[in-house]
Amino acid sequence: MPLGRRERAILAGVVLPDKEHLDDPLDELRGLVKTAGITIVGALLQKRKQIDIATYLGSGKVTELKELATAHEADVVVFDNDLGPAQTRNLERALEIKVVDRTEVILDIFATHARTHEAHLQVELAQLEYAMPRLKRMWTHLSRYKGGVGVRGPGEKQLEEDRRIVAHRISELKNKLTKIQARKEREVASRSLAPTVSLVGYTNAGKSTLMNALTDAGVKVEDKLFATLDTRTRKWKFKGGGHALLSDTVGFIRDLPHSLVASFKATLEEARQADLLLHVVDASSEAAESQIQAVKAVLAELELEDHPTLLVLNKADRVPDQSYLDVLMARHADSVVVSAAKGEGLEGLEAAVREAMSERAVDAEIETDVADGRVLAYLARHAEIHDRVYRDDRVRVVCRLPRRCADFLRDHGVDVQPATQALRAS
Repeated sequence: MPLGRRERAILAGVVLPDKEHLDDPLDELRGLVKTAGITIVGALLQKRKQIDIATYLGSGKVTELKELATAHEADVVVFDNDLGPAQTRNLERALEIKVVDRTEVILDIFATHARTHEAHLQVELAQLEYAMPRLKRMWTHLSRYKGGVGVRGPGEKQLEEDRRIVAHRISELKNKLTKIQARKEREVASRSLAPTVSLVGYTNAGKSTLMNALTDAGVKVEDKLFATLDTRTRKWKFKGGGHALLSDTVGFIRDLPHSLVASFKATLEEARQADLLLHVVDASSEAAESQIQAVKAVLAELELEDHPTLLVLNKADRVPDQSYLDVLMARHADSVVVSAAKGEGLEGLEAAVREAMSERAVDAEIETDVADGRVLAYLARHAEIHDRVYRDDRVRVVCRLPRRCADFLRDHGVDVQPATQALRAS
């Protein structure tokens, strides 16, 4: 590849029966590749009942792909599918140019966008876990093709180390991230009485724009996939009085690599601990419904499928036809329509959030030792206390507090009972 020239890519993919419903199976890959800074010069798709074990594509399509790459002077072939090490090696031999898969592109974007120390650790862990079974292929891969997508991040030297050193580094990273996650859990759980709301959704759905509209956070907004990797939390002041803590999170995507989901669990702790999730959807996208399902799949992987969630249909100002919204609203009756960029529908969103929040508080009676200053101080910070009843060296506190706070106390061995049950017991 000539110095200074952007990589030129041919997109390729196999459409299996479970993806035949997609109008443009390569649409998402185009967004990923453009975000990675690569010029797209061609594309090839093949519909198959099952993949070819050796080369993923059939042999005839491999020949056609080589001719296409040669004609367009392509530097790389990017597959929408996840390839095995042997498949990648076989394809590179047949095509005589670099071959990368969807996961490598996503990892490359994450490596480019990582800003904080935590994000760099998370990306490095995901890249090394991806590279571990491919080390033999990577040595050849990196010696033949210098620079470009698929070789950023830990770097060529790191990926050329033997399995023992890589495994040791993976263990180190996991230990560091475990400590970070434990600290995040403590930080999030010990926050003030203010309810917590977390923005989740497909990448580029407008979460950062919505956060800016609600909180004046000044979060950088880019029309790129995965522009946000690091969680930000700001105070959202309600016009009707009161406030919530609002957090932005990394965007999700169809078939998000499992290694990335696992690596970013600490970053996603805000979503795990939130009282309410705002699932932001790009309502102007033709793929809106499939994107909703993709986000639900990732939430299920994070064990958040039953978490209280409000669907927010964003970018209403960009919907090409009202029927788009009508269909989505019919399928998702409790959704809220907004345009974060135009500041429209935000009052309705606030009202829906306030209503949902009122359902997340619980009336409880908590019994503890009168000398247990930690529990009493926690209640003073987080609960609306209605009464205290003292008996010998025990105190029973009647209060209303967020459900997450009640769960936190129970997890730490504190006797927490629903108020009505406690009253019957007395």
